[in-house]
Amino acid sequence: MSVEAFRLDGRTVLVTGASSGLGRRIAIDCAGMGAKLLVSGRDASRLADTLANLPGEGHRAIEADLLDGQALQRLAREAGVINGLVHSAGISRLAPIRMATREHLSEVWKINYEAPVLLTQQLLARNQVAPDGSILFLSSIAAFIGVAGVGVYSGSKAALIATMRCLAMEVVKRRIRVNCLAPALVESPLLEATEKMVMSIETTKADYPLGFGKAEDVANAAVFFLSGASRWITGATLVMDGGLTIS
Repeated sequence: MSVEAFRLDGRTVLVTGASSGLGRRIAIDCAGMGAKLLVSGRDASRLADTLANLPGEGHRAIEADLLDGQALQRLAREAGVINGLVHSAGISRLAPIRMATREHLSEVWKINYEAPVLLTQQLLARNQVAPDGSILFLSSIAAFIGVAGVGVYSGSKAALIATMRCLAMEVVKRRIRVNCLAPALVESPLLEATEKMVMSIETTKADYPLGFGKAEDVANAAVFFLSGASRWITGATLVMDGGLTIS
């Protein structure tokens, strides 16, 4: 197997949610593998910091709030033709179902589901995803397991997986691949928010045979799915949970 199969030279990759967390790590590692990056996010200063830390040249930052329909269309328009798309933007709002409000459901659904689906629609409608391109959604292990307090979030991530499978069939004629990553807890700002719900992170960590993941673990998987090394994979969801679901 050639290491070159994992390279992203000559490819343009758009990463949403690139101003922090997993999106930032994915963008940096994709640039390190030779891709030209388009990074998007809502926070201008943090997005600029991500841009400044990308290896290589020719990268661009496009500030956009994906909840704003006009901003979403502008992002799609300014992105031009891309070879890869990573939907990393998302939120984790924790609330037991008995306390979930209409506003809570709407916010989580719009950011975690509607925004990535509508952005994909805009890009495909303009034929801006090149043949042999790759679309990657970030779902979550929460789509597969039951955890108190994350029902709405889990539903939004499960919906991405179901939509991804259908989309994969719709674009396969252009050899565009569509897949999902479903990571469990990784060391990121979201881990602190999760701790408030599960009480003890150390107790939770004991359920992970391989421990919590790191942002680079998810980024490595993203590079694989964006590269030619995964040319024969579409409609798949990669569960990344450190052994949680088999322990």
